[in-house]
Amino acid sequence: MPERSLTAKAVKAALRREADPERAKVALWYFKTGPGEYGEGDRFLGVAARPMRRISKAFRDLPLSEVDRLLASPWHEDRAAAVLILGEAYGRSDAERQEQIYRLYLSSTDRINGWDLVDCSAAEVVGRHLRHRSRKPLYRRARSRSLWERRIAIVATKHWIRDGELDETLALAERLVADREDLIHKAVGWMLRCVGDRDRARLQEFLDRQAATMPRTMLRYAIEKLPQALRRRYLAAAKSAAASRSVPSDRSGFPPPRAAGAGYVPTRSRRGR
Repeated sequence: MPERSLTAKAVKAALRREADPERAKVALWYFKTGPGEYGEGDRFLGVAARPMRRISKAFRDLPLSEVDRLLASPWHEDRAAAVLILGEAYGRSDAERQEQIYRLYLSSTDRINGWDLVDCSAAEVVGRHLRHRSRKPLYRRARSRSLWERRIAIVATKHWIRDGELDETLALAERLVADREDLIHKAVGWMLRCVGDRDRARLQEFLDRQAATMPRTMLRYAIEKLPQALRRRYLAAAKSAAASRSVPSDRSGFPPPRAAGAGYVPTRSRRGR
């Protein structure tokens, strides 16, 4: 590819050639862009995953200053291309450029503001960079007020799970088990499931301590690949613990009558993994 083509403008043009307005409409709903939702105000071109990855791979030598321009875009796919390019570039770069990629990534977390943006890049950039370095940056981000930084912290550990290193994932999961955000519940449950793929005994040790108080979505994601008998056991423990915490009583000692319509449970969403 000619050097003059390695610009943010060229990436944007390539993405817009793949835009699909109908797909963009679906994305607005799927990524929760309504008022008060986590993706409020985000904009979509409607680019499918396959051309997105093809374009990102073609521009993997994009200068970091141009990647930064993409990250500043209000369009989701421009920012997605940026983080995919960083992931593609990291493994092909020397130590100095890897450090620059890592620093650009962590200085841009306010723009890596979607679960898909985190999930396609955190392990490839942050996880790889910290593989043989201090893990303290992840623990700091696990305490962040930013939903996306907390998700980056846990998803980055996927890189180490692949190599059988599970301790950091479990330690961060323990710190995030009480998080209030559904997208963190899903991310932690997903990483715990990955731990179980490598070492079921380690996952069960964690669940034996935490299943009774874990958010239900986190637990369901974590146990998805366990045998049915184990899944039922952990779900029963969680249900029993929830019942003991949530049923109030009046002075007679009996629970209050249920309100009309009580018991409706909406279908569990798979958004954000």
